[in-house]
Amino acid sequence: MNVMKPKITISTLTDGGQSALAIAAAIAAFVDGAGRTLDLAQYDFDLGPETAAVVGDAIRRAAARGVRIRLAYNVDHVKPIPVPPPPSPDETLIRSLPVEAIPVAGAPHLMHHKYVIRDGTSVWTGSTNWTDDAWTRQENVIAVVDSEAIARSYTRDFEQLAAFGTAERTGTVEPVWSGGVRAWFLPAHGEDLSHRIGRAIAHARRRVRVCSPVLTAPQVLGALAAVAAGERVDVAGCFDQTQMDDVMRQWRLSNGAWKVPLLLRVARVFSAKRSTPYGAGDVHDFMHAKLTIADDTVFTGSFNLSRTGERNAENVLEIEDPALADQLSDYVDAVRGRYAAFAT
Repeated sequence: MNVMKPKITISTLTDGGQSALAIAAAIAAFVDGAGRTLDLAQYDFDLGPETAAVVGDAIRRAAARGVRIRLAYNVDHVKPIPVPPPPSPDETLIRSLPVEAIPVAGAPHLMHHKYVIRDGTSVWTGSTNWTDDAWTRQENVIAVVDSEAIARSYTRDFEQLAAFGTAERTGTVEPVWSGGVRAWFLPAHGEDLSHRIGRAIAHARRRVRVCSPVLTAPQVLGALAAVAAGERVDVAGCFDQTQMDDVMRQWRLSNGAWKVPLLLRVARVFSAKRSTPYGAGDVHDFMHAKLTIADDTVFTGSFNLSRTGERNAENVLEIEDPALADQLSDYVDAVRGRYAAFAT
């Protein structure tokens, strides 16, 4: 049975490349298209007055049309993790909205999603949190997929978040192909996804492109180091220098030191953004895009390529599409070109 290829629209963000109001307007337009339901899973939802008004008013208009709106958000994380620490969503803003609020305990691991399901037919997802800094000062990706099959997968994941009230035990949704796209959900498929991305990198014949704030998942790091060292495949990418500095410090103080030589191989072909160290009230300008391209296969979503991320509630789209792979490879190259070589 042939399945029609879903319509997929990808938007990419750069530091200083777009206004917060422009992203808020795009979200409002997506919300305005809802006729029955909106299910939102948001790791961080903390907006300034202008953007909160744009997004909030769209949510209020939807509620006035009779749309059922549910909002799951991350709370109560207590386990120390590498910088940046988890944010605190604006619960005052959330309480002001006509939504069914669903706090999801981010302990011991995060509810790290950034998705919206509209009417069971369309999904807004990617790496982009709903904050002004995420929309203006970070590299990020937004993906909108029009597909009932993909939306059903996201709805299954959302129902697990709502039922359990914690990130644990969620993501038990099989990554089934539909028209050249499939959705992965974590933590249930965390190690499976890392192995899949690692295999895609290892089997690449032409190109590999990566943007990830950090890289600690052994399956991915090992595959990337091997193809970079082999010099057979065109490999390039970008990390967040500040976050990787902290990762390497932790590796050298623990049993993770064996990863350092692998990272040194990767560092030759990667640049890194030296973002502002995390602090309350400081700008959050991390290199936050999460992309892997292996030949004509694209992986994008909320998942950092990290061992910790495998245990979070995350989602990733795997897409087979040569044109989209070309577009996003060009984006990775542009991001890489903005920053200095990765310093180890």
